[in-house]
Amino acid sequence: MTGERAGDGAREVPAAAELAPRARLRPALAAVYRAQLSRARVARIPLLFVATFQSVGIMVLMRGVADGPAEARAVVAGSSVLVVAFVALNLLAQYFGQLRAGGGLDHYATLPVPPAAVVLGAAAAYASFTVPGAVVTAVAGSVLFQLPLTNLWVLAAVIPLSGAALSGLGAALGLLAPRQELATLLGQLGMSAALLLGVLPAERLPTLITYARDLLPSTYGVEALAHSFDARPDWLLICADLGVCAAVGVLSLAVATWAYRRAAVR
Repeated sequence: MTGERAGDGAREVPAAAELAPRARLRPALAAVYRAQLSRARVARIPLLFVATFQSVGIMVLMRGVADGPAEARAVVAGSSVLVVAFVALNLLAQYFGQLRAGGGLDHYATLPVPPAAVVLGAAAAYASFTVPGAVVTAVAGSVLFQLPLTNLWVLAAVIPLSGAALSGLGAALGLLAPRQELATLLGQLGMSAALLLGVLPAERLPTLITYARDLLPSTYGVEALAHSFDARPDWLLICADLGVCAAVGVLSLAVATWAYRRAAVR
């Protein structure tokens, strides 16, 4: 009788609930993109103004140096892509360096989102943020150097592809740098390389420097935009430059995703 009462009074232990399924890449990517874009809109507008003003100022200074159409095309294309380098490479390297140093990666690691969504979402937001400045710079440069505006629609491909390549590079630099100060330094050096190797005409650079220019991801975006100013653009060459930009973008974003996984588990 006592055993029955004991049996009647025993409580069943509920089974452990299953964890929610991990978020899929596309919805997680969209959520991170919207969050990062909202944050960048508030915090980065003054810096975007500085990047645009800097690029326009460089074109004004180079106006007295560029004495031919080829040099004018190089200056305008390089200055336009420089806006992308300033935001997508420099600022993103600083952001991920700060995120790693301040423990922000621990917050993302607790969320049920794929690592690729965090890297791609942040990179896409920063690249999108460069669109107004790059367009304003390209239009202002075309008017200043009397270049045709007909094929400026090429920016619709140059900005996202250059932005992907430079954003991946910036994210990788910020995540792999052992210290936040080093990430900031590497971002500044990358932007300086985009300035010196992108804005200056390739014909005036020493042979050794041109090899370094070929290794810079933004170079191919600059070349594609510069060729679009020709009277008869070589569209096959432009597509080849954009293809290299896209390939480098995929590679750099893959490296950045690996670097994020590596930094998040430490």
